[in-house]
Amino acid sequence: MNRRQHLMALAAMAAAFLPITKLRALEAMMEEADPQYGLIGQMIAKPGQRAALVAALSEGTGTMPGNFAYLIGEDSANPDAIWIVELWDSKDSHAASLTLPAVQEAISKGRPLIAGFGTRAEFKPVAKTGA
Repeated sequence: MNRRQHLMALAAMAAAFLPITKLRALEAMMEEADPQYGLIGQMIAKPGQRAALVAALSEGTGTMPGNFAYLIGEDSANPDAIWIVELWDSKDSHAASLTLPAVQEAISKGRPLIAGFGTRAEFKPVAKTGA
């Protein structure tokens, strides 16, 4: 599965799982957003720990200045893998987020659950559609 397919799958996941009010709020925010930095990466959880890893990473990512989107999706081919897609106003905002106490706590909770990392790519968002 290529990156575009992963992004489409994550968008479909958001549409399927977010309450309609949150989905509408996310859509409105993304209409106004002008992200300048993106990151997509795969994490591999220790066997049977994927849900716990998702929960740990989700705890500290609710309010991060400069963040437009932080999506976590389950890999459909690997039962222990997740994909994380992040959209930011700048690379500096992403770096600064890693120093936030809530993010540090989420990292420390998640670290023991991680077996390894897969593909990781940084990108500059250049186009968006209403699809």
